[in-house]
Amino acid sequence: MQPRNMSMSGVVDLAALKAAGEAKAKAEQARAQRQEAGAGTPASPLVIEVTEATFESDVLQRSAEVPVVISFWADQAEQSKQLNATLESLANRYRGRFVLATAEVYANQLLFQQFGVQGVPAVFAVLAGQAMPLFQGSAPEDQITEVLDQLILVAEQRFGIVGEDVDPGEAEEASPAPERPATPQELALSAAHEALDAGDLGGAVRAYQNVLADEPANVEAKLGLAQAELLTRVQGADPQAVRAAAADAPGDVTAQLAAADLDLVGGHVEDAFGRLLDTVRRTAGDDRDTARLRLLELFEVIGPDDPRVTAARTALARVLF
Repeated sequence: MQPRNMSMSGVVDLAALKAAGEAKAKAEQARAQRQEAGAGTPASPLVIEVTEATFESDVLQRSAEVPVVISFWADQAEQSKQLNATLESLANRYRGRFVLATAEVYANQLLFQQFGVQGVPAVFAVLAGQAMPLFQGSAPEDQITEVLDQLILVAEQRFGIVGEDVDPGEAEEASPAPERPATPQELALSAAHEALDAGDLGGAVRAYQNVLADEPANVEAKLGLAQAELLTRVQGADPQAVRAAAADAPGDVTAQLAAADLDLVGGHVEDAFGRLLDTVRRTAGDDRDTARLRLLELFEVIGPDDPRVTAARTALARVLF
């Protein structure tokens, strides 16, 4: 996905909403409070994990004295984890001119909604308590540094906010990240994973369904449920007999579904997708819908970011429309 909003146009809109004088006053007040706390106060870390509970102190209050860059990410989105690694490296390189706050979207649904995030990775900035979009999707490091330079310049010129020079090593040593207690949803998800790893497929299916009952958008639970249901379907199957049945009856939807499941479990992802696409193309009515739904289930198993899923979704759209 290509980066968006790289022009920093949102910063201009933000400045119009909030007087620069008020922002500068907040910045001076924050610096004075920090100085009153004593010169020996440990340096703030350059990279923090933010939650809904700590958002006000870690982001809103801190944004009065240093630009805060927020990266929304998800454990299942490898692209977002790679972007976080790049941003962490840049935070250390910029030595306190901005602070990076990472927010895992499924653990922070309220923040996800309040920022209007459409997908991950998504990067925002907060200056003097005001949020603005920076870009969505991955981006080359040189483009990211260009955006950061613009952000830092606007923070200083329009809001009087200048982050202090911080040694990355000292910041990390002085302020170790506290261990966050697991949420009930995370504990339930962990129990589901353990059941799946132990081969308790029925228990895993029920556990993932329980997670999704409370949190329908949980991508990790959707993936786990799709995997558990797939393994349940192929359990005890005779691969030779299943493939022979599919070859003998190309129009038999049930036979094609069973063969597609085996294809996927065997690592033949394109074959599984192609088989179901052909089945959708050849059928109509309930049979077509059954094949289409199974194909969507297999998409969940592989993950939405996989290029093979993207290609198959495009092919499915052509078949249907």
